[in-house]
Amino acid sequence: MPFTPEQLSYGARAAIDYFLRNDPIDSYNVAHPLFNKLVEGKKEYTGALQYVVEQLRFQNDSNFQSYFGDSQVTYNRKRTLNQAKFTWGAFHDGFGLNEDELAQNGIVMTDDRSSTPTEAEKVQLTNLLSENLETLKLGFVENFDYMLHLDGTQSPTNIPGLDLLVSTTPTVGIVGGIDASQAANAWWRNYASTGIAVASLIQTMEQAWRATIRVGGQPPDYLLAGETFIDNYRVQAQTAGNGGIARQVILGDGSGVKSGTKLDPSIGNRISTGLYFKGIEIIWDPNFSVLDTTYAPTVPWVKRCYMLNTSHLKLRPIGGHWMIARRPPRVYDRYVHYTGLTAKAAFTTNKRNAHAVLSTV
Repeated sequence: MPFTPEQLSYGARAAIDYFLRNDPIDSYNVAHPLFNKLVEGKKEYTGALQYVVEQLRFQNDSNFQSYFGDSQVTYNRKRTLNQAKFTWGAFHDGFGLNEDELAQNGIVMTDDRSSTPTEAEKVQLTNLLSENLETLKLGFVENFDYMLHLDGTQSPTNIPGLDLLVSTTPTVGIVGGIDASQAANAWWRNYASTGIAVASLIQTMEQAWRATIRVGGQPPDYLLAGETFIDNYRVQAQTAGNGGIARQVILGDGSGVKSGTKLDPSIGNRISTGLYFKGIEIIWDPNFSVLDTTYAPTVPWVKRCYMLNTSHLKLRPIGGHWMIARRPPRVYDRYVHYTGLTAKAAFTTNKRNAHAVLSTV
């Protein structure tokens, strides 16, 4: 006996719920470390008309005075807060299965509500849905991750990502509704240094580190870099005078398993580079090279390294709207059954000067 539309809908919903259960996802064709890190620390909000608002303290507005005896003193009305407003966006991916495609896979559709599918049909549907639903999630994550890297100008409905919030040109542009080009808003700028010579790399990283902790004293907790930066850092770290921190010979693969007498002079595994700065490992983001190929930016992504403080950089999904499975009804003039995946979220920072971006020559 064939499937009814209701049975197909139920089966698809159950299957997609299974694929969504493991969140964040670890990898597709390449890993998505930025997406994973942000999803790990995501913070929901209850929804807003247009913006997610971050409250910012940008000064103490002190009225400090010295006085003696009966000297007159004054009082002020403090103005210490500002607001950064970030737009939220809605995102979708989905696929459709028409009844001819289902029939080609041995699945028959009917409007007879008393129909019961055979075991063979159930197996065929499971196999078909498994591939479609798994790639639905993978494709959603892949493109959402790209968007989280970019500055938001690629589409009027995209949300701004890392390339705006932690900009390579931090004195330019409006971020969260605040004009960073104005001298009075110098506090609303991340640290940036581009075109760094390899010989000066570690010294510049030290300067960037101090800049990120100058206000608040809280250091970055996540370092994300492209392959060219990582290679340059490895070379510089091995030179005399830099402590030779990468000079080591490891037996086996670094996991504690020894493999005879094979010597492995490399360190790290997968996107973990095994290279550290201030005790924090530098993570390789393979998506950087994809962004270079697609967008050819002035400052190549593969040459960049981001020093991020994830306490001040948040993915903000609207409550109840993160990675939601959708089963739209079949339209009256199409014998197609649809499955979708949606999310509504903003990407915000409440302290731009807690982050830095560097790039090498």
